Amino acid sequence: MFVNYRTGDGDAVAALLEHELSDRFGSDQVFRASKSIPAGSRYPQELITAARRCHVLLAVIGRGWFDPRENGDRPAVEDPSDWTRREIIEAFETGAMVIPVLTDSVRLDRSRLPAELSELADCQYRRLDMRNSRADLARIGDDLAELVPALAKLDSRREDPEARREPEQGPDRAHQVRMRDGVGAVGGDLSGTVINSPRGPIHTGSGSLNSGPQFSGDGMGVQYVNGDVRTSRQQFGGTFGRENGRER
Repeated sequence: MFVNYRTGDGDAVAALLEHELSDRFGSDQVFRASKSIPAGSRYPQELITAARRCHVLLAVIGRGWFDPRENGDRPAVEDPSDWTRREIIEAFETGAMVIPVLTDSVRLDRSRLPAELSELADCQYRRLDMRNSRADLARIGDDLAELVPALAKLDSRREDPEARREPEQGPDRAHQVRMRDGVGAVGGDLSGTVINSPRGPIHTGSGSLNSGPQFSGDGMGVQYVNGDVRTSRQQFGGTFGRENGRER
């Protein structure tokens, strides 16, 4: 993508836009003249080549975009030698998508544009307000990822499907607890563990429950005072457990 801007009107916004998009899609995917043209290179050819090769040109347009270069001169955008103008025309001629990025300017007025740039007024624009820069930059990046499939593959913010997968069962999950309907499903050594749930606490300790568990509470929960839970299980509101050596 090509970041197009006029020197003296939108320099800081263009730099911010380039930094954000470079961070998201990779620096080599974003062209901005002061960053991308190597020292000693012939900038006219570099600019024309980059504008012709881009898939998307982002035209940063601020309040002074139409101002003349000097008092009494015609607006810079009407000057055929104006680089900002030339880059946009090159992008249009090669079929690139052109997105006006309005900073503190109003929507483009076709009557103020030279004939060669009149179609710029028809291009759907985006705003980049410095007071809302984070959200505006994110939206522009999302637009680019949607419009250009090649950029979508490079998007550092795209959702990783692996992050949504459940961890595999195994020893590494021995001490993981998952809560479902207020019940804790626990694996591993429970010695010295206290588990709270809406039905009451369970305290595990050491010893043997072969002689039967000792109960206390109000019927809504069970307290194990001692015992080895490896030979006994308690399900809240369930129908099985181990008492006096038999299943119930």
